[in-house]
Amino acid sequence: MRLDLFLKISRLVKRRAVAQEMCGAGRVLVNGHAAKPAREVRPGDAVRLSYTSRTIDIRVLVVPASSKNVKTPPEELYRVTSDQRQPSDEF
Repeated sequence: MRLDLFLKISRLVKRRAVAQEMCGAGRVLVNGHAAKPAREVRPGDAVRLSYTSRTIDIRVLVVPASSKNVKTPPEELYRVTSDQRQPSDEF
């Protein structure tokens, strides 16, 4: 399954277009390497997502066979290994 589609189905991002933008900006790493949206995701892959205010590291557990009618809860698709929040620079 494509990385951008997996991120959408797993509800780590709200829209596939957002996942594509994040990949294009180099904010998604798979196994330590910058990943394009079309990269294939496999069970066991380590994915790092860098949002503006936090960085999440996940381990892919299951990749759904199809993107249609995915009823698998997101908790069964991946496991969060690290969740770091960046301090805000507000005064």
